[in-house]
Amino acid sequence: MAAKSVKKKYEDLVELRYQLYNGLFLTLPLDAIQQTGTLLPLLEEMGQEGLNSNHSPQTIVEDFFTAHRPHFTEKEQIQFLFKIIQYVERQVVLVDALEDAAYSEIHQTYKNNSLRKLMERVSSDGLEEEFKQVLDNFGSRVILTAHPTQFYPGQVLAIITDLAEAVQKNNIGQARDLLQQLGNTPFFNKEKPTPYDEAVSLSWYLSNIFYSAIGNILEMFAPHLADRIDSPKQLISVGFWPGGDRDGNPFVDVKVTRDVAAKLRSLIIACYHADIRKLKRRLSFKGIYDCLEKLEKRLHQEITNPSSTGLSVNELLSELSRIEEILRREHQGLYREQLHAFRQKIAAFGFHFASLDIRQDSRVIKATFDSVMAQYPQLLPPNFAELAQQQQIQLMLSVEGTVDPDQFEDSVIKDSLQSLQVIKEIQQSNGEAGCHRYIISNCRGAIDVARIIALFRLSSWDFNSLSVDIIPLFETINDLAHGGANMTELYNFPDYRAHIKRRRDQQTVMLGFSDGTKDGGYLMANWSIFQAKEAITAASRAAGIEVAFFDGRGGPPARGGGSTYSFYGALGKKIESNQIQVTVQGQTISSNYGTSKAAMHNIRQLLAAGLENNLYDRPERELNEEQRDLIRKLADISYGEYLNFKNDPLFLPYLEEMSTLKYYGRANIGSRPSKRGSEQKMRFEDLRAIPFVGAWAQLQQNVPGYYGLGSAFKALEDNGQLQACQDLYRQSRFFKGLVDNSMQSMSKSNFKLTAYMESHPRFGKFWTLIQKEFKLSVEMALKVAQQSILLEDNPRARLSIGLRQRVVLPLLLIQQYALMKTAQIADENASDTRIDLYEKMVMRSLFGNINASRNSV
Repeated sequence: MAAKSVKKKYEDLVELRYQLYNGLFLTLPLDAIQQTGTLLPLLEEMGQEGLNSNHSPQTIVEDFFTAHRPHFTEKEQIQFLFKIIQYVERQVVLVDALEDAAYSEIHQTYKNNSLRKLMERVSSDGLEEEFKQVLDNFGSRVILTAHPTQFYPGQVLAIITDLAEAVQKNNIGQARDLLQQLGNTPFFNKEKPTPYDEAVSLSWYLSNIFYSAIGNILEMFAPHLADRIDSPKQLISVGFWPGGDRDGNPFVDVKVTRDVAAKLRSLIIACYHADIRKLKRRLSFKGIYDCLEKLEKRLHQEITNPSSTGLSVNELLSELSRIEEILRREHQGLYREQLHAFRQKIAAFGFHFASLDIRQDSRVIKATFDSVMAQYPQLLPPNFAELAQQQQIQLMLSVEGTVDPDQFEDSVIKDSLQSLQVIKEIQQSNGEAGCHRYIISNCRGAIDVARIIALFRLSSWDFNSLSVDIIPLFETINDLAHGGANMTELYNFPDYRAHIKRRRDQQTVMLGFSDGTKDGGYLMANWSIFQAKEAITAASRAAGIEVAFFDGRGGPPARGGGSTYSFYGALGKKIESNQIQVTVQGQTISSNYGTSKAAMHNIRQLLAAGLENNLYDRPERELNEEQRDLIRKLADISYGEYLNFKNDPLFLPYLEEMSTLKYYGRANIGSRPSKRGSEQKMRFEDLRAIPFVGAWAQLQQNVPGYYGLGSAFKALEDNGQLQACQDLYRQSRFFKGLVDNSMQSMSKSNFKLTAYMESHPRFGKFWTLIQKEFKLSVEMALKVAQQSILLEDNPRARLSIGLRQRVVLPLLLIQQYALMKTAQIADENASDTRIDLYEKMVMRSLFGNINASRNSV
């Protein structure tokens, strides 16, 4: 019944409204979309009919021009197709705005408010004291990453917000004006954005969404958080990667890091300044108004001339506490709640707004360490390289000396050293919370952690007061398998254990879904991460350490996306969950945190999942040995299938020649290169997870989200274990979440788009191999879930995906057409200038298709 209700609401509030507003959009006099009003629907119709008739995208586009614009020259055809792309991009924005306008209804945010339900249950069960104890130790962190998987500039985000509001009010006139504004607003960067540009763009969400949304949620917990105002432990915090994430991005340097930290400080002080002005309108009392006015002036001066007033967070909190006491004592506590809510925001955001994480690849850290030792050989024994690893680690953890970064010519080496010093600078200006985490990506174990600690020791840090958390990031299947043993080894070094003691006996470990899936396939990656969490939890508990897991989850299921509440609600007692930390990026930011309502709902769900895990035992979260054995068999089989597929000699050539992979690095999408390293030849290990997953998505094949799943289920069915898989789906929240997320990837696939590849002389059999596994995965997932269609029990996601797939079909046809024309012309004359035009068309088509994948699930 609930599914039918959601389906009806989506059809009424999104699909029907889309027909209305899209029809309005078609009539607008926009230069960028002349002639598309009548022709775009015809192209969409011909595209669908053509694909159903097994016609290639090139044939469909050429037939379209023959039927509707036979007089067009090739130049005019190209110009028209670019206009179609521009139009489809704006149709996607319209869908986004309509979903945002209907967010509360289609997500049933009141009915599905898990946090409210949890607190009501706690009260009913008389567990208020237990709840307070759990809350005292619980924290959550949402980390906004630098990964550019959605490309709306700030002005477009503002239009989406205003358009959603106009739709909610049924203000047709205002909506029409906003649609016209949208048609004349540029969507993409003419030049590649700098890391600072990306930071500024992403900071829009901090000021416009997170500040108010988190503040509102904290008010719900006000009675429970009174003693956290002056505590470093916060219930909700925000992390920030743009400007700090150096992994594979040579454009991030210490100047960028300083500038981003300063920007974050400026933004939060501006938010405080605005709130003080609002408070003054209510707290107009003697002895209070003048105090607020003085604070307002100091905050304004801090914005225009940072650090000029010497104002600190503690001083600000102390002054507000004094005002609150005057309010209580002399003015009957009138408007005290508003003042207290403001103090809670300051406690949560400090002068940093979001914690700037520093991240670097372990191989760069090793190269930096080796360069330092070559420049300063006296720091370690001459036979250091010949010593056993345990001895090397111990020496690195206790090394003494000082290194001058200016002694090194290599810019990456120099920055790697300077970045350690800039952390101290940021802590002095923004507070310790402003920058206190160093993440080692591609971490192999204790020796990588020891290297970065050695570099900290040599960079003017006193190790006994090192106010930085070292976070290993385990990504490959092998590293995940050894995660528990590696952490045990690390904890056994007295110097490191002493450091953890000074960091409140807490260790954060990051686990990478994107690279795990790239390395081992969907099912094995997710199972390996689950097992790694259990092993690392056991190792940490044995050492008397509380581990916090930082999950590197991306937008699509292939990169860890999907329902956050379902994911964290599926963790059993063998996995520590006092802290929940998760990255959000691209589509996930705009769909789950693009409006205050959406952000509040998703943060509430995140809190509810973690708190519930620590309060109540639920059998569907725990896996028995029989269930574990079944998942292990499935993971092993799927892993074997994926490895065979990945090791096929045509694997990389197929991506390079038949997909948009090589265009990610050439498009002005983000500041970071699409692969690590500077070698011209593409190597799988250097390939970034985002363009890897994205290339499969542009093909509408979505291989990383399901490959191997169908073969694994089929093998168990042939072994008479289909019923066991069906039982597991019903009984385990973890396993159900895996299958459901994979069905999302399958729902976004359309092999008709690339069916022409079946007859390709080189890649025909390879395409057929992929399609065969896709069909098998769909068939077996439906059997296991006992559903007749994909996502049968999730109509919101199913309908959102379906609408977006229809909207972007013309864009996908154009993209494939351009790829085919590029290859065809290159075969005839590699220097033909038309190649450049068609390649620009491919790059231009990337934006709209990626934005369209923002289904809110």
